[in-house]
Amino acid sequence: MKLRVLPCALAALFVHAHALADDPVIQRVLVEGARDSQLGIADSANMGSVSQKELEMRTIYRPGELLEATPGLIASQHSGEGKANQFYLRGFNLDHGTDLATFVDDMPVNQRSHAHGQGWTDLNFLIPELTARLDYRKGPYSARDGDFASAGSAYVTYANRLVRDVATVSVGQNGYVRTAVAASSDAADGTLTYALEALHNDGPFTRGDDYRKLNGVLRYSRGYANNGWSVTAMAYHGSWNSTDQIPQRAVDNGTLGRWDAIDNTDGGEARRYSLSGVWRQTTADSASKVNAYVIRNQLGLWSNFTYFMDDPVHGDQFAQPDRRVTGGVNAVHTWHTHRTDHFTADVTVGAQAQNDNIFNALENTEGRRTLSVTRQDHIVETSKAAWIEHAARWGDFFRSVVGLRADDYRFKVRSDRPENSGKASDTLVSPSLNLVFGPWQQSELYLNYGQGFHSNDARGTTTNIDPKTLEAVGTTPGLVRSRGMEIGLRTEIVPKNQTAISLYRLDFDSELTYIGDAGNTEAGPPSRRIGIEFSNYYKPYKWLSIDVDAAFARARSRGVEPGQDRIPGAVEGVGQLALTVSQVGNWEGALRLRYFGPRPLIEDDSVRSHASTTLNGRIGYRWAKDLRLELEGFNLADKRASAIDYYYASQLRGEAQARDDIHFHPIEGRSFRLTLIKNF
Repeated sequence: MKLRVLPCALAALFVHAHALADDPVIQRVLVEGARDSQLGIADSANMGSVSQKELEMRTIYRPGELLEATPGLIASQHSGEGKANQFYLRGFNLDHGTDLATFVDDMPVNQRSHAHGQGWTDLNFLIPELTARLDYRKGPYSARDGDFASAGSAYVTYANRLVRDVATVSVGQNGYVRTAVAASSDAADGTLTYALEALHNDGPFTRGDDYRKLNGVLRYSRGYANNGWSVTAMAYHGSWNSTDQIPQRAVDNGTLGRWDAIDNTDGGEARRYSLSGVWRQTTADSASKVNAYVIRNQLGLWSNFTYFMDDPVHGDQFAQPDRRVTGGVNAVHTWHTHRTDHFTADVTVGAQAQNDNIFNALENTEGRRTLSVTRQDHIVETSKAAWIEHAARWGDFFRSVVGLRADDYRFKVRSDRPENSGKASDTLVSPSLNLVFGPWQQSELYLNYGQGFHSNDARGTTTNIDPKTLEAVGTTPGLVRSRGMEIGLRTEIVPKNQTAISLYRLDFDSELTYIGDAGNTEAGPPSRRIGIEFSNYYKPYKWLSIDVDAAFARARSRGVEPGQDRIPGAVEGVGQLALTVSQVGNWEGALRLRYFGPRPLIEDDSVRSHASTTLNGRIGYRWAKDLRLELEGFNLADKRASAIDYYYASQLRGEAQARDDIHFHPIEGRSFRLTLIKNF
């Protein structure tokens, strides 16, 4: 491995040759401002790590867009700012996070059996000033990854100690105000790190989002990243109004403007509190890590997607309250079993356990006032997993990682309708295999195969009567198998240039599809995706870097009628082109062009969304060593495009009957934010 100068913020990072960057085994050395080489480290062409410096240079409208540092991933929004983002990756409309496993400081963000959507991923509690790095990988090729990780996984890591304390104040158009402070100090032979954030944003909407956020993190740590421990507390509260998607026909006939809403009482309120801890120990022969967490999430969400179709008098607004306590523990241990000049081998074992105690409901409401209850449920969902990986280096030009994972889930549902109460269970065993050939001429070839899964909503495993129609329905399996295979190439043969390309196939035994008029997901037919991804990073000069990412996918349902095999919302192509300039005197800046490709909106492909291309940018000037000013611009070309599109039936007040139509949420118009940043 080539050794490079390490910035002190990352000086204690250790990684195993097949592990994520926080699994401490072999010292990894990085260059501030340059992308770390993955040759000899990554198990696939789609695996990578994004440094704190690279994340700082990105222009993000909302915290969830930090995940767009993952090549081929798009984060969008179809409602108020406080609501969880929509994600798109590898030909999926991932809804609010299904099949994208997301973690912040080893805590799962995806919420199982959620009132609004399986795998609900709300990243609004993320504080960018604390983010040390983002690690990502795609496909079900690692025994370490379990639920929701078939399309990809993202791991956000907070810093134990900040290199420089920071305070920021931001103002912008549309009622945007943000202030944050993050700092570290010595305390009782350890380090105390804290961050506080307050934000308000209306957005461009006729009735402003009035998104208000208070956010805080407090961490105490001792030791080092590879030998030490930390305890972290987090607290977040957000409230907002929602301008949900609106029907195209109402905009075309002038009834609504692009920034208008139909039900001005839609909105939500979210709270998140967590306490977590991690312990690490590394010796010459082994490495251990144990982390535990307890998280309390609470959400009140009011939506109206069909307006007056079901209830012409009171309207179709519904509430999806969800409150839960999630607890879990993960343990990992690695033995370095063999070390010779021509052969090395490591064996890693892990155990995971998680329990969710959930209370959620579906209610009919008017103006956020409950009219009737469709269903109420108390869910206890418990999972246990064990996995093992064997990683070997066979000489100078071949590596292998073989893994096996076993998952066991238990579902217990107590519903207000006895017919829908009960218990269920499911188990899966998932093998994985990664073969790496090279490096030759600073290039590696990857062959990957793996099986993964996503869990279904626990309520589906015991529901026998549709609580809305009172019709008999069949239960769904608790776990759904995925199978992936991939061939990839990574090369650095061109000086100062890193290129990765991969061709993959991913099959699911059952597709989870978002149902626009119900505001939820449901299990559908099997699916297959075939795609190609390209990522290129070029740094011709110390002050200039150029990123180009492109991904294309073909998604189809299987076992359905001919001509009805398109998957609604499945993205077909995405791309990004970014130019980043740094350390040019006192100036720095970036431009990022983002392409969000078209999607079929109905199974026969007769209705499609339009593609959109947007340009964001930022420019910064350093007045002094510890003081700089930044100007961020969003949608600089002021494109009139959709952030998201759906196709379903709705009925406006005064319409005689429901009509099928495109329903869209517009991307925000051109806007600017000015930020003053003080380091101390």
